Amino acid sequence: MKMKAVFFEGPERLLLEEVEVPRCEEAGILVRVEACGICGSDIRNYHSGLKDNVTHQIMGHEIAGIVVEVGKRVNKFKEGDRIAIAPDVSCGECFYCKRGWVNLCINHKMIGTHFPGGFAQYIYLSNEILSRGIVNFIPKDVSFESATISEPASSVIACQERNNITLGDTVVIIGDGPIGCLHLEVARARGAEKIIMVGLKRLEMAKSFNPDYLIDASSQDPVKEVLKITDGLGADVVIVANPVKETQEQGIEMVRKRGKIILFGGVSRSDPMTLLNSNLIHYNELDVVGSFSYTPISHEMALRLISQGKINAERYITDIVPLERIVEGFTLAEQGKAMKVIVKPWD
Repeated sequence: MKMKAVFFEGPERLLLEEVEVPRCEEAGILVRVEACGICGSDIRNYHSGLKDNVTHQIMGHEIAGIVVEVGKRVNKFKEGDRIAIAPDVSCGECFYCKRGWVNLCINHKMIGTHFPGGFAQYIYLSNEILSRGIVNFIPKDVSFESATISEPASSVIACQERNNITLGDTVVIIGDGPIGCLHLEVARARGAEKIIMVGLKRLEMAKSFNPDYLIDASSQDPVKEVLKITDGLGADVVIVANPVKETQEQGIEMVRKRGKIILFGGVSRSDPMTLLNSNLIHYNELDVVGSFSYTPISHEMALRLISQGKINAERYITDIVPLERIVEGFTLAEQGKAMKVIVKPWD
């Protein structure tokens, strides 16, 4: 049996092919992909290449689908199960895995890079993925399209839990894309009192998530505006939720003394160095921290929050494209003309 899949052949080279459906082994499952989100990292990888110089690979890691075949040694899943799949696969044996920090695994692998991903009509999940990856059941009232939002939401949930965003906080979110809006919704659910969003490309779309203040970085000075809103004090927490180095520098200047700046958005691998005002960090006793990925419990929690309506998943999805128009989907997301683009392999 044949299926359609999009292969990454190198920077800015995607090829739609018809290939054999993966064989389902005894310890794995075969999944019909119903929806797969386009992530910011997919766009960066499309331009600059996959990790470890991997080529001829099926990308896509925000996956939702239905189980169509189950190996005879698999007990957890059955045909017809609706599942959401996250990309991370840990080794379970390294220093970090043994401490429960599986997202920091030294031997970390990813669906869409080291294993075939979701920009295809079917995906095979091996025993390695089922035992060391992240696969959760989709709640009955959550659509496949909405379930894809659970993957990016997982990293947001893990970030805010680790950094204790809490009741009464004033939180600045730099970035008005889907990640920024997810940070807004999760911060609100955790009890943040005042949420300030700094945006540029998607301001009109971000308005629907009702930030308390929305700053247009194209016409306003974000640092001055945040200080004005906070009576000169600065925010308790600044989350830099975009891949722009200059906004990291701004974050240092708009947080209060003993505040926290979270570097959430990864920047280009070819140009990662940034300049932060070390005197402000030193004299204001600031915490500058990074946040990357999540553990399986965050993915399960994301699906639950979507089911409960605390994360309004459908509001993010502005465009749906078939496999044949995937490059168009990348462009829509990159140019800020879409909030979240979903690929539907069977359309």
